[in-house]
This record gives sequence, structure tokens and C-alpha cells, in this order.
Amino acid sequence: MIETQNLPIALFDSGVGGLSVLRAIYRQMPQESILYFADTARLPYGTRSPETILQFVREIMDWLSTQGVKMVIMACNTSSALALEAVRAEYDLPILGLILPGARAAVKQGKNIGVIATPATVASNAYFQAIKEIDSTTRVWQVGCPEFVPLIEGNHIHSAYTRQVAQKYLNSLISKRIDTLIYGCTHYRHLEGVLHSILPPSVNIIDPAESIAIAAERELRLMGLKNNKLPLPTRFCVSGSAEQFAELSQQWLGFCPRVEKIHLRESSMIEMTLKSSEGV
Repeated sequence: MIETQNLPIALFDSGVGGLSVLRAIYRQMPQESILYFADTARLPYGTRSPETILQFVREIMDWLSTQGVKMVIMACNTSSALALEAVRAEYDLPILGLILPGARAAVKQGKNIGVIATPATVASNAYFQAIKEIDSTTRVWQVGCPEFVPLIEGNHIHSAYTRQVAQKYLNSLISKRIDTLIYGCTHYRHLEGVLHSILPPSVNIIDPAESIAIAAERELRLMGLKNNKLPLPTRFCVSGSAEQFAELSQQWLGFCPRVEKIHLRESSMIEMTLKSSEGV
């Protein structure tokens, strides 16, 4: 029987965004084995309803629970904002989200904080509330960025249109004289070069991926669950095209991953209802 501490950590996201969290985990905990799941068949998450996000996350958690993992990290801000508390009460696994670690890191850096995130994360006010609970005097502005994830997943990061979109999203935050910006979606780290070229150099950038990696290591240490053997190769799984994910992710991983396509357990009636109600 495999000892619990030698089981992998699971990370999940809608697509390649969570790779920014994966890379942070590699740096922070190189001894850990990892299972990465991307729900690419149903991205983007950021324009979905809260009910749909919770349904998707439950389906992912059901599958992960059968895979023998010791911890789950929601490498997705939308899922963290809309489903974390619900699933923590439903599954007998430690589950970490991005919002609180990101908010804590931002408050340490500035008093005028901008948040760029998916429309669903912005609508949840998760970052706003978390920051205000830590420091009620901090000012917070949020901007929904619905076009970013499709542009990143479509590998249009360096296009002129992407820069135009980024300029449009950031203008209002720049006008507020923010001193700190939170990447409120794990995909946005992949736009780092574009965003840095638009933002004033004085603005501090907060990537919650770094903070959650530190939080995860601390949690494993406190629970006595740090791996004490050599790590296994990272296992990559997707719900959509394995080939497309492998090709797109290679530029950020530095290698071409072996990717499995898996089928989450879901009823066709649920999927038909979701598609009908959301027009996707």
C-alpha cells in the first residue's frame, strides 16, 4: 500500500492557466509528484454561472477522489471564488484555493489594488471581500477580462489585437493610480510580457500561484504529508484534445508532455441543460 505522503498532489484548471501554478509548485516542492487536470472541453470557465462552475468542480473532484491524491489545489481563480467552500465541506481531502493567498500577498505590497480576473470571479467579489477583511482601508478596483482566456488558449499572446485588448482592460486601473495588480486568473501570467509593457513600472505584480505554492508546502508539512521518496513524472490529463494541450503547453513547460484524455462522469441531461441555458 502506498503511504499517504507519497501520493501525488492534484492541480486542476480549465486549461493551460494552471501551468503557472504547476511551475510554482515545481520550484517550491520539487520532491512532490503531481497530477494536473485541465477541463479543456469546457473552457472558458470565466463566463459560466456559479451553479455551472460548482457542478463542473464537483465532477472533477469526484474523478480526482478516485485517483489516489493527498491534496487538491484549485489552480483556477474562478473555481476558487465560486466553489471552494462548498466542496471543502463535501470531500475528505485538503483543498486549497487561490483567493486568500493572493489577497494576503497583495495587501503586503500596496494600498491601491487592482484585480484583473474573469467576469465570474469579479462578479463573486471574492478578491474584494478577502482584501477588505485583511485591511479595510485598502482600496480595490476590479476589471473583468473575458477575452484573455480565449486569446491565450488560442495561442494569440503576441498578436497586436491581444495588446489592444490588454490596453483596454488596464486603462481604468492605471487611471486609478493603482500600486499593485493581482493576476486574478492563472492564465494571465502567460500575458506577463504584454501586461508589463503597458503598466507603469512602479506597479507591483501579484501572482497568486507563488503564494499558493508556499501555502501548500506549509499545509503538507503541518499534516506530515511531505513526500519522502523520489517524485514520479507529472501526469497530465485533459477532458478535451490531448494533442492540442500538449502543443500549447510546451512553450511554458519547456518540454512536450505526455497527455491523457479522460472522461469525467456526467449525465448527458446535465450537459444539455448547461449548454441550453448558457448558449455554448
